[in-house]
Amino acid sequence: QVLLVESGGGLVQVGGSLRLSCAASGGTFSTYRMGWFRQAPGKEREFVATISWSFTNTYYSDSVKGRFTISRDNAKNTVYLQMDSLKPEDTAVYYCAAARRLVAGREATQYDYWGQGTQVTVSS
Repeated sequence: QVLLVESGGGLVQVGGSLRLSCAASGGTFSTYRMGWFRQAPGKEREFVATISWSFTNTYYSDSVKGRFTISRDNAKNTVYLQMDSLKPEDTAVYYCAAARRLVAGREATQYDYWGQGTQVTVSS
């Protein structure tokens, strides 16, 4: 069983930055595609970013492209989401997820394991 634990969320002002971390244990992290999703109150969970196991490809949603950066450290079993130029509409619970299979990683259904989420609130 893979355990994912997110951290780094909090309250930040518009234009500020946060870095989320997701530490994995209990599996073979270096072989998983990792992704970040978010869910705002009253809305469905939406894709944010994903990174392949080999670092060779990353994808971002249009809403965060150019502002967020996903990265990973396979030696530390950790994936990161650097969030810059934050906007009020970025307010949500952010979840990391791991996929065992070779998938594109932009759909929540493609992921096998999920963290418990971390709250990000951007105040205006």
